[in-house]
Amino acid sequence: MRKMLLTVLVFLLVASISNAFANDAEKEVRKVVTEAYFNGAFNKLDTETMQKGFHPDFAIFSAKGNEISRYPIATWIEGIEKWKKASDFDAEKAKMDCKIANLEVTGGCAMVKVEASKDGTLIYTDYLSLLKFEDGWKIVAKVYHKHS
Repeated sequence: MRKMLLTVLVFLLVASISNAFANDAEKEVRKVVTEAYFNGAFNKLDTETMQKGFHPDFAIFSAKGNEISRYPIATWIEGIEKWKKASDFDAEKAKMDCKIANLEVTGGCAMVKVEASKDGTLIYTDYLSLLKFEDGWKIVAKVYHKHS
C-alpha cells in the first residue's frame, strides 16, 4: 500500500512539474507572438522587435501555382521601413485586431493559429511555426490564408 501511494505521489509530482513547464512555454510563445508579430509587424511597426522575435531565416511561404513562394523576413522588414518613410505613410493602415485562436507547444516547437481582423472583418488566418533556441523562442515560418 505504501509503495502504491508513493508511486502515485511521484506521478502527480512529475505531472505537476511537466504542466508548469508547458504553461511557461505557452506564456513565452504568446509573448513572442504578441510582441514581435502583433505589435512588431502590424500595430506598432516595430522592426527592431520583429528582429528579436523572428529567426533570421524566417520566411512567409505561399503557393504560387505548383511552386512555393518564399518572402524572407529581411525583405518584409525593408518594406516596412521603406513604407514608414513614404510621404503618404499612415500607421493606422497597418493596424489589425490580432488574436491567438490556437496555440500548441510540444517540447521545443510550437504552432500558433492567428486570426487578424480589421473593422470586425476577418482578413487573414495565419499559421506561425516557432522553435526554441538557446536564446529563446523565435518565429521561423508562416503560412496564411487571405479571406475574401
